Amino acid sequence: MFPMTRTMAGTRGLASVMHPLCMPVGSFLSRVSTATMKEVLVVGFGAVGAVYSLILKRSGLARVTAVARSNHDVVNRNGIHFKSVKYGDIPGWRPDRLCRSVENASDRAYDYVILTTKAVPDLVKTPTILKPLLTAPYTDKFHQPVYVLLQNGLNVELDLYHAIKNLRKGEPKIIGTSLYIGANLLAPDVVEHNHFDRPTLGMYRHNDFTTVVNTNEEAVILDGIASILAKGGSEVAVVPEIQRKKFSKNFWNVAFSSVSALTGYTLPAIFRPPPNDSVKYEPFVAHKTAALIDEYTITTLKAVMQELVDLARALGFPDSKDAIPSSIVESTISATSALHVLPESVHVPSMLLDVRKGQPIEVEVIFGEVVRMAKARGVPVPVSHMYIIDIVSSVDLVTFSED
Repeated sequence: MFPMTRTMAGTRGLASVMHPLCMPVGSFLSRVSTATMKEVLVVGFGAVGAVYSLILKRSGLARVTAVARSNHDVVNRNGIHFKSVKYGDIPGWRPDRLCRSVENASDRAYDYVILTTKAVPDLVKTPTILKPLLTAPYTDKFHQPVYVLLQNGLNVELDLYHAIKNLRKGEPKIIGTSLYIGANLLAPDVVEHNHFDRPTLGMYRHNDFTTVVNTNEEAVILDGIASILAKGGSEVAVVPEIQRKKFSKNFWNVAFSSVSALTGYTLPAIFRPPPNDSVKYEPFVAHKTAALIDEYTITTLKAVMQELVDLARALGFPDSKDAIPSSIVESTISATSALHVLPESVHVPSMLLDVRKGQPIEVEVIFGEVVRMAKARGVPVPVSHMYIIDIVSSVDLVTFSED
């Protein structure tokens, strides 16, 4: 499906210097020829980082170095236990190398660096996370890799773009993504994953929302990583303009992830009918509240998504199937309902997980960018702004700025 491309990092010998805190797991280096493998660094070893490390290694085309910070010791000791509907029950799984930090992993050139940490630029910016790769001695010894940002939100690529641009070592190569995946970290070394992982990949073009054709160079970059992910089992799509896909996904996060965070309920509380005698589950829509949910909850969800449609038009995204169709409001509600009426629906939106764990939430990139982009273009978004105020005041974890 995706043609393979020439290894960008070149051939590397087995004698390359290895950081003492970033050791290989098992005997991988003795079994695989370095000439055929891509060097991939995965930064962030939560649920998404772990699943995509698994996918990369399943491909047989990548040597995977993973940076695990908070869960390094337990993963180093036990490996990751995957409980995946798609990939099976896999106890004790490990990447090829496990590192405590990006600094520990900065001992070699990488073809791809995949960032899976939550985007919370109000607390820590991407260039800070990746600083060892963006400063000497790394920048003096090695080329800049292709960066793949598996992150929610809008304009998450911006800070990294400027940091690489300031190196004056060529145009930044950053792949933006829109990822749909059902995966949760049940414990530091246990990942629950359902039946799908669907990344859409596209080149980040600074301040460009309307170019819809990849150059030959962009196509080669995209197909290189897409072919690896597809070989590993992921359902990959490559598009010529990624921002509209990211914007489309933001509909779901703005509407549904936020309402879960605000109410403390998972989405079956909005859609799932009461159980019968043969099947028991919670939450569900009680008969006495069904009309209220339709009148207030669904109406508010539609209103906030309509604001995003208005902003999409101001950004130049057309009313078309491959961009932001006007039908997206109803289709997003219908698709979400179809998943969460099921008795087996147990997925917890990431924003609600963060609230439950007392962790920072992605308000700035999911909501803040909507408000800032709308303000710059004169588009009113009162419901989105209200959501930000409610979430910030309820959770009290971030400070939102319109500037």
